[in-house]
Amino acid sequence: MTEEIIIAGFGGQGVLSMGKILAYSGIMEDQEVSWMPSYGPEMRGGTANVTVIVSDERISSPTLTKFDTAIILNQQSMDKFEESVKPGGVLLYDPNGITHHPTRKDIEIFKVEGARLAAGMGNTKIFNMVVLGAYLKIKPIVKLDNVVKGLKKSLPERYHNLIPLNIEAIETGMEHIDKIN
Repeated sequence: MTEEIIIAGFGGQGVLSMGKILAYSGIMEDQEVSWMPSYGPEMRGGTANVTVIVSDERISSPTLTKFDTAIILNQQSMDKFEESVKPGGVLLYDPNGITHHPTRKDIEIFKVEGARLAAGMGNTKIFNMVVLGAYLKIKPIVKLDNVVKGLKKSLPERYHNLIPLNIEAIETGMEHIDKIN
């Protein structure tokens, strides 16, 4: 099994963190992983994306042009990466701020209202974990207990008190996915 993922949005949305947690979770399952971030010099508010590969085989290159899954968090990323999903692949997006929704018929399209759900939980910073939960419901490439280990590994210890809230956000995302086609 090899899963090639692009996660893309604005800097500050937790794009890189989501990718790092997936990568650490894959490591916890003895998978081969690649985590390759890309972001502009402006960071917060600028565009950011990360390519994550989780595989039970050696990864020959972290550089990809086509993906099994695209997780899209803003319109610029939708414009850039919708066509990069392999036929039969998955596109998951948060509709907040999306003006041109995906239209492809050769992929599975899902949406999760991550921004709205995170705000309803009282902490907009867990938005990325809501989206991650939705993704893991669609494609359970790593186990939830390994995601918890990935959170512990990627979050500074001073934020470990927020791990239960992050787990709740992941579970919320798993429960609130809409399949578009």
